[in-house]
Amino acid sequence: MNTYRILSINPGSGSTKVALFENEKLIFQESVYHDAEDLKQFNEISDELPYRTQKVLEALNKHNIPLQSIDAFSGRAGGLVSVKGGVYKVNEKLLEHAKAGYTMKHQSSLGVQIAYNLAKINNKQAYTVNPVTVDELQDISRITGLKGVYKNSIFHALNQKEVAYQYAKSINKKYESLNLIVVHLGTGITIGAHKHGKVIDVNNALTGEGPFTPSRTGVIDSLTLINMCFSGKYTKKEIYDIVTKKGGLIALLGTNDVREVIKMIDNGDKQAKLVLDAMIYQISKQVAAYSVNYKGNLDAIILTGAIAQSEYFVSLLKEYISYLAEVVVIPGEKEMEALSNGALRVLNGEEEALTYSGEPIGLYSNYMED
Repeated sequence: MNTYRILSINPGSGSTKVALFENEKLIFQESVYHDAEDLKQFNEISDELPYRTQKVLEALNKHNIPLQSIDAFSGRAGGLVSVKGGVYKVNEKLLEHAKAGYTMKHQSSLGVQIAYNLAKINNKQAYTVNPVTVDELQDISRITGLKGVYKNSIFHALNQKEVAYQYAKSINKKYESLNLIVVHLGTGITIGAHKHGKVIDVNNALTGEGPFTPSRTGVIDSLTLINMCFSGKYTKKEIYDIVTKKGGLIALLGTNDVREVIKMIDNGDKQAKLVLDAMIYQISKQVAAYSVNYKGNLDAIILTGAIAQSEYFVSLLKEYISYLAEVVVIPGEKEMEALSNGALRVLNGEEEALTYSGEPIGLYSNYMED
């Protein structure tokens, strides 16, 4: 088997995660934090590209990694249209959409741009793996009760797919042969129904679908939201921020940190317990709802994400859903491994890289504006 060095790049709002893998072995991983004052100088997310690229190069120098020793570069992609799941070679259309934030504005769009720039210097290939806009929904999952409005697929595809691959490998089976429900527990919470390698249904946490989360409201009664919108008390942006950034645990308990909420519970705060238990209950309902896709033939439920490290959270969640199937806990986020492993599968000839056309797949509605 050949040995490949792959650099994973995953930008966030205040940091850029960088990790180097040699095949599946981690060589180093670092979160490069960016000073808020430095970021203030940039008017647009795309303006941060030279600054963040330099920070990645500095991280490589710090760990004595020559750029020329890297065989492939894999970056997180945001802002793309809906696509099939898989590994994509970074091409001009993909770069154009990432730079423009074609469907959403987020720092993750810088990942593929950094990867492409470094790959170009090194005369190597840049990739991206399972963007958040992966759309494998079955047609029946797309239909809403409003003509011309369809369900959009936006979720933690990178991490969900990776933990599903890891679980399948651990039991010596192919991901494509399994029926799984994967629950990503983080700032956003998405529950995906994975059927034979396709995510046939998943809640769009960004637009308020599904359970409330540490910072998002989840489903709200439509008439209540309509009344808020037309009350004159809120601007469009304020409503957007309430639904996507200032709802959930932040609105109810003043924190988005589940660890802090559990400390409150340990100190006898009954309201904190009620709120957190309600969030777990809503997640359980979503899992149970998606279980109908398998008609009793569900292989496992996988819990992943940062909150999956909480014993309190996981134990109560298991009480609700363990009757459906075995519950497997793979805590934390596997995004850096996912970016590298996807590129590795292509380099090893196990998977064929896809071409980004820029044309959305399936029926879809306009994405949420930033």
